[in-house]
This record gives sequence, structure tokens and C-alpha cells, in this order.
Amino acid sequence: MELSVFNIKGEDTGRKVTLSDAVFGVEPNQHAMYLDVKQYLANQRQGTHKSKERNEVAGSTKKIKKQKGTGGARAGSLKSPVFVGGGRVFGPKPRNYSFKLNKKSKAAARISALSLLARDSKLSLIESFNFDAPKTKEFKSILSNLKVEGKSMFILSDVNQNVVLSGRNLPKVKIATANDINTYDLLNTDKVYLVEDSISIIENLLSA
Repeated sequence: MELSVFNIKGEDTGRKVTLSDAVFGVEPNQHAMYLDVKQYLANQRQGTHKSKERNEVAGSTKKIKKQKGTGGARAGSLKSPVFVGGGRVFGPKPRNYSFKLNKKSKAAARISALSLLARDSKLSLIESFNFDAPKTKEFKSILSNLKVEGKSMFILSDVNQNVVLSGRNLPKVKIATANDINTYDLLNTDKVYLVEDSISIIENLLSA
């Protein structure tokens, strides 16, 4: 498929770039995308949750009442889960939520996400740009020129500190490099803007 290249003023440059069908024109694999997003979200979890069981709760271990003759159930400790202030039964413990996902599955998920964006006309190409110094105001003017609405993602060819610092304070803007794109960010946006230089990097990375 072919996409027109725009400049940061929102003007069509008259040039078109042909995107690889192997990366931007496949039938989306829903299950691969699901697994990649699931792994991404699982990796964000700290897994530091913890509750105390009966052997960890502070309290006396003295038998609180005699075994028989009270008319109630037998009880041997204030730490029992049935009492207020007692331990919790099968409570959460610290654990690692991450899991392994094959590289081919991850690549298939990213290709599917890019193809989905291209199919739904949520993909645009822009010329490479840079700032002399970090300026959020200049980045906002680019958003205005491109008529960006909702969440947007800009994919650069490599790390550009001035561009990253200019856009990081904008709540609905995500800036990433071609080597760091992930399925979750691609699907969690309304529009993706590919800097022209990043296309070859993405195609080489995902078609390898």
C-alpha cells in the first residue's frame, strides 16, 4: 500500500511511500495481539501484594476458652481467621507475573497491530523533524497543524532528546522509537504518525 508523506505543517509533500505488505498488509492475528498485550500488562505488575496469615499475625496463642461445654464452636487461638484481627486464609503473596512469549509471536503481534492501523486508516507518514531545544509549544503547534484529535503516537527512527522532552508532558501523546514499539501502545491510540526514516527500520526488524 502507498501512503502520502506530510510535513510538520500538515501539508502534503506530493511524495508517496510504498509500505511492505509483509508488515503493513497482513490479516491481523487476534490471538497473537492478545498474548503480547497480556504479557506487556503482566510485566507492569509489581507483584508486591502481601497479607498476613495466622502464623504471622501478632497475638496470644493461649487457648481462649475451654474445649467443651460453652455451647459454641471450639476455638484455640485469637489468630484464627474466623476472628476479627486474625490471619487471612490463602491471602496474596509476592509473586512474579511475567511469562515467556516467543519472539516470532511478538513480531506477529506487532505486524498485526500495524496492519490493523493501516487497514483502518489510522496510520500517517510525516517528514523527519527536530527542535533546536525542548519546546512543548512547538510540539503542540505540530499537533494543531496535523489536526490531531484524541490519543496519538509518534514513532521516530532513533532517540531524539529534544523531541521526546517536548512531547512528554502532553497527556495524550506517546513518543517511541522504531526499535521500541509494542503492541499495547499501537492498539491504545487513535492515530499513529510514522516518521519517514523509521519505516525501513520497522520493516527490517519485523520481517527478519
